[in-house]
Amino acid sequence: MNLTQLLISIFFLSGSILAQNPDNKEFDILNQSKQWQLQFKDSGTKDWQSKWFLDGLEATIKNTKAGMLFNAGTKAGTDTDHAVLWTKNSFKGNVKMEFSFNRKDTETKWAIILYLQATGTGLAPYVEDISKWNNLRTIPAMKTYFTNMKTLHISYASFENDNTDSKNDYIRVRQYPVIIGQNFNTTTEIPNPYFETELFKTDETYKITLIKTKAKLYFKVAGKNSSKLFSWDLSKKPELLEGRIGFRQMATRSALYKDILIYTIN
Repeated sequence: MNLTQLLISIFFLSGSILAQNPDNKEFDILNQSKQWQLQFKDSGTKDWQSKWFLDGLEATIKNTKAGMLFNAGTKAGTDTDHAVLWTKNSFKGNVKMEFSFNRKDTETKWAIILYLQATGTGLAPYVEDISKWNNLRTIPAMKTYFTNMKTLHISYASFENDNTDSKNDYIRVRQYPVIIGQNFNTTTEIPNPYFETELFKTDETYKITLIKTKAKLYFKVAGKNSSKLFSWDLSKKPELLEGRIGFRQMATRSALYKDILIYTIN
């Protein structure tokens, strides 16, 4: 059974259960599929440079027994102190990703973002292989990414830049590039964002499981005391076929990443 057949079968299984809570059932069936092929594995405890490359001169990456500690620069709100950690590998087709995430900062502002299947727009010098223009991202200004890349942007453990309350976090999905001449916020966002999730407390470990198909994105967060599933409809957006995965941290943000697994179904 290929993925298309698997997705079709979801809608014919356990009709009454699906009617009550379709996302959970669909996610579980996809997550447990034996078709996923492991493409990338990193415990976070060994030399990060063997599997990743870094945008941003002020960031630090340190491998520890507890995982990979990623610190962005310390100057809040400055482009020079943002950072993105990219996989050297590129991933094609439908993607499933798992990793442990432990927030180390106590910020009530700024974002943490996961970029999924990123490529350049193809317009010189922003060729599809983003490693060919690393030199243009030594200062990782957000505009460089959202105007010159095709990618999904998933922000989590994130806060608005003027926020002061640690409970006012959000999870939001966008797709780049921004439409030329139009507003970034309104043209890139995929409905609907989630607010005040009660997740991502400092020094608590959460297992994140992400599944992206042609039509849908699932984002499950499981912590010590809670587990929540979020989803977005991708069917009205251009399909992303292949690209790298990146962890972005805005200036002052810090987190520990461990047991990163990436699977694909072509």
